[in-house]
Amino acid sequence: MLRNNRLFFPLLAAVLLLAGCGGSNYYKDDRPPRQDRDVSQIPDAVPRVEPITRAGNTNPYRALGKTYHLLPDNRGYKARGMASWYGSKFHGRPTANGETYDMFAMTAAHKTLKIPAYVKVTNLENNRQVVVRVNDRGPFLHDRLIDLSYAAAKKLNFADDGLAQVEVEYIDPAGVQARPEPVRPAQTGKPMEKGSYLQLAAFSKAKPALQMQARLRQWVGHPVLMTINEGSKGLLYKVLIGPVAQTEEQQRLKAQVRQREKLSPFLVQF
Repeated sequence: MLRNNRLFFPLLAAVLLLAGCGGSNYYKDDRPPRQDRDVSQIPDAVPRVEPITRAGNTNPYRALGKTYHLLPDNRGYKARGMASWYGSKFHGRPTANGETYDMFAMTAAHKTLKIPAYVKVTNLENNRQVVVRVNDRGPFLHDRLIDLSYAAAKKLNFADDGLAQVEVEYIDPAGVQARPEPVRPAQTGKPMEKGSYLQLAAFSKAKPALQMQARLRQWVGHPVLMTINEGSKGLLYKVLIGPVAQTEEQQRLKAQVRQREKLSPFLVQF
């Protein structure tokens, strides 16, 4: 059954096929996945410098009888408006730049940003945030601002409603990569600052630890550290928040991490 306020969520590739798909009826009857999954473990997109593709960046282009002009520069883009999402009907289909749409990936469609692009999306109704990679065109109906993947919409807690007021802000990957990495005490040999820390997880590889660290920095108001320790079976990459001095703040952070990350953090002392 379609949810209230849910209509349909076009891809640019679908727009170009309108003549052979029975007009705008092609967009109807989009659905969430048949078997849902826990999206809390899906990491946000990690901004990295990528070349602007020829595919998906025709300028200007037309969709549903309207002409759109791409932004001359993505930098500085920030806007508020309505977000929607698209799901199983387009899962596995090509996106505007030729990639394959995955409703469980942290991606999005936008009408005028040059793609690929990375944006931070904030649900203004609950202040939840995600970082997504824009690789598609749309949405082209009702002046909506951005069309998110099902996973991104669910992480923002509006997948059931179908629509949400959001703020979209471009992230310059060059600026992100140019920032100095925070001190990782186990790598530098410098001692940890004395105090109480919440340990969230330990990984045998650096990549998932770095992804968790980047994701937590989007909403945690304390330093998020990654340490490297020698374990019995090799290196361990630990993700910690802190130092956190007050007991009340420790409990608040524990509750937030349990809810948002589905983890069970515990207190460690340095």
